Amino acid sequence: MEQGRLFLAIVLSFLVFVGWEFLFVDKQKVPPPVSQEEIVESAESQTTDSDVIVPVEKPVQDPSERIATPGNFFGSLTISTPLYQAKISEKGAAIVSFVLNDYRETVDKNSPNKELISENNKSGMGLLNFSNKALPKISDAVFTTAFSENSLDLRNTPQSISFFWQSADGILVEKRFTFYPDSYEVKMDVLLTNTSTRPFEEDLTVSMVNAGPKDTRQFSFEGPFAFVDNKLEEIKVKDLDEINSISGNINWAGLSEQYFMSAIIPEAPSSSTIRLNFDEKQNLLEVTYVYPGKTLQPGARQQFEHSLYIGPKQISILEATGSHLEKAINFGFFDFIAKPCLWLMNTIHDRFIPNYGIAIILLTILFKLIFWPLGTKSYKSMAEMKRLQPLMTEIRQKYKDDKKKMNEEVMGLYKTYKVNPMSGCLPMLVQIPVFFAFYRMLYGSIELRHAPFFGWINDLSAPDRLFSFDFTIPLMAPPYGIPVLTIIMGATMFLQQKLSPPPGDPAQAKIMMMLPLIFTFIFINFPAGLVLYWLVNNVLSISQQYYITQKTL
Repeated sequence: MEQGRLFLAIVLSFLVFVGWEFLFVDKQKVPPPVSQEEIVESAESQTTDSDVIVPVEKPVQDPSERIATPGNFFGSLTISTPLYQAKISEKGAAIVSFVLNDYRETVDKNSPNKELISENNKSGMGLLNFSNKALPKISDAVFTTAFSENSLDLRNTPQSISFFWQSADGILVEKRFTFYPDSYEVKMDVLLTNTSTRPFEEDLTVSMVNAGPKDTRQFSFEGPFAFVDNKLEEIKVKDLDEINSISGNINWAGLSEQYFMSAIIPEAPSSSTIRLNFDEKQNLLEVTYVYPGKTLQPGARQQFEHSLYIGPKQISILEATGSHLEKAINFGFFDFIAKPCLWLMNTIHDRFIPNYGIAIILLTILFKLIFWPLGTKSYKSMAEMKRLQPLMTEIRQKYKDDKKKMNEEVMGLYKTYKVNPMSGCLPMLVQIPVFFAFYRMLYGSIELRHAPFFGWINDLSAPDRLFSFDFTIPLMAPPYGIPVLTIIMGATMFLQQKLSPPPGDPAQAKIMMMLPLIFTFIFINFPAGLVLYWLVNNVLSISQQYYITQKTL
């Protein structure tokens, strides 16, 4: 029983090392014949329903009579909004660049803005294809547009631009993008027009491609994910050999990074399939949304409506986008605790003190106050155990050759003085769910990315480093420097250990005294926000423990 604290400390260490993986989805009225002007018409004037096949009055009799592809070749088109700057290439009419205005690549003030499309991704996002490769050249298709400028600056109202490509077999493909000045969501409708004399039956696919995880040891999930059948599905990269597709009612599907994401959002979620692929050589992940095939008769048109989201993983932004996109933020097993913690932290920052470091400190103090009665009970038990240490040492010396008798005498001592050795551990166990939830929340919150605290701590999402060394330090991830906050945290753990009653077994006592050093090395590469939380929690625990111990003794 006396070894409860040792067991708890070892379990906690093991969970910090390993446990994150666990703690861490009527027919339509017949319109007149299709003309070029009708196909080029703007998004504001055309309201074709999703997945509706509209036959024209008179089918085209000869492929050579099909209409010419509207517009001109454009090279690339740049779209600027208050939130981002995107670039669309004429090859595939794909989004090949998406730079965020409010986020930088690094904490350096001179750092360029954050680019969300990897340089390894030469093809871009929002690519179209067909399951059976009925149009084999569509992957290399060069689109045209009737838009006459090479740039578009959006400030007040949404605007739509259409891009066109026509196959040699007479299938006209239109990609109509709609950009919004106040959203990271980009609407992308696809219209297929069959100008040939033969039916066209295929499964249209839309793909999102981007870089895979840079570090598989990340505690937060990175990789393909989807919201399927009202639950979040996260597929680890290492499992893609076995899991290469997901079927069900899909609200959205995409790719997740620690702080950013990209996703395909169908306008009307329905039973469909997503395919998953990983190019290990290029470190590129691909998520492909597959529309169920429909026969497109000669002269008919079919429209597919969906949106692309490319932007930050921030709950308020994702909730405003809709389609349950906020479910993309998942803090693991204790997500139901972590989400309120995030709300509290943001409330403190947005309404009271605009410093996330201070918000973390105040939130830690709040949790300490909530668990103050449990902590008091635990520290009282520790103080009583400490008072019994001389008597327990005497019993161990007297019965050192008779373990059974020694344990009986120790248990008798507990009974005589009405001391429960486990009462010091159980209150700590009750707090573990909150600890893990808060821990995961701090690690995955984009709000802490590049958020300064004070002094040398200019990024609460990165390890704290004072100075910068040009040589490698063992066990330390770059950048190399002095982890001041982490060292202070280790010192507080050592002091807290000294205040606690030592185990009677000398070997156990040595292990307990090594734990602060072990935790210091564990935390050396953790984000400063996490270290700050643990440091403040230690200081508050030491203060409470010292007060209760003095009062009890």
